[in-house]
Amino acid sequence: MASRISAIWNFLAHYKYLIVVVIGVAIVGFLDDNSFIKRMQYDMQISDLKEEIAKYEARHADDSRRLNELKRDPKAIEKIARERYFMKADDEDIYIFSDQIGKEE
Repeated sequence: MASRISAIWNFLAHYKYLIVVVIGVAIVGFLDDNSFIKRMQYDMQISDLKEEIAKYEARHADDSRRLNELKRDPKAIEKIARERYFMKADDEDIYIFSDQIGKEE
């Protein structure tokens, strides 16, 4: 029994720096809040958010273009009123065509 404890103690004493480094890398690399795994998750989240930012910037540019068009051209207001809100002039009739097929019950 004493020889077994002595062998373990000698092993630990001989490789003490290696053991400390391996344990430190394991803690920092996998168990810590700033681990490599968390870093990869944060990088993926950042790339997703950058894509979302690009989408919203494109949407903002399109909406800004439409707003400027509405400010300059009264025909654009009329076009939007006809398309979105189904408004019409007094002498017109509106027909709405739908390409959706009704569900059979």
